Amino acid sequence: MRVLLQNRSGSEGCALRHLPEARRGAFALESSLSRLIDELSSGFDGVGFDVAASFGRTDVYEKDKQLVFETELPGVRKEDVQVRVEDDQLVVSGEVKRREDVGRDQYFRIGRRVGRFQRSFPLPAELIDKGKIAARFEDGILRMSAPLRESIKEREKAVEIKVE
Repeated sequence: MRVLLQNRSGSEGCALRHLPEARRGAFALESSLSRLIDELSSGFDGVGFDVAASFGRTDVYEKDKQLVFETELPGVRKEDVQVRVEDDQLVVSGEVKRREDVGRDQYFRIGRRVGRFQRSFPLPAELIDKGKIAARFEDGILRMSAPLRESIKEREKAVEIKVE
């Protein structure tokens, strides 16, 4: 039995064929499932769906009158990240690139996501001065902070709703 991984275009190119036959099955099954999920979700790119929810996981919190977004961007270089505000949305985009010194035929398994990404986060426009948003990228974490005119937590008021 000969098991090969195929890339998205369907061409062979992974070093799976060099593994002992007994070890190929798990790699082939996982890669086939990953490819199937990628193919199913590819039609939603650019439609507003967050297809890669596991990429760019983000914590959002308020601290010292700052609305803070901390986004994990593993494998992304600082120069490959862009941050901008569009229509009351904080937009983070960029690209994860594969190492160029390793050829496809040298891989046994390709599991890391590569390519372009984009995440958008709503901003409370009436509470934020968009021109003062700051961003810092360190140790694979993009930290963006937006100064608040007033605390979101203090502004929230519970509304009692009568149940009939």
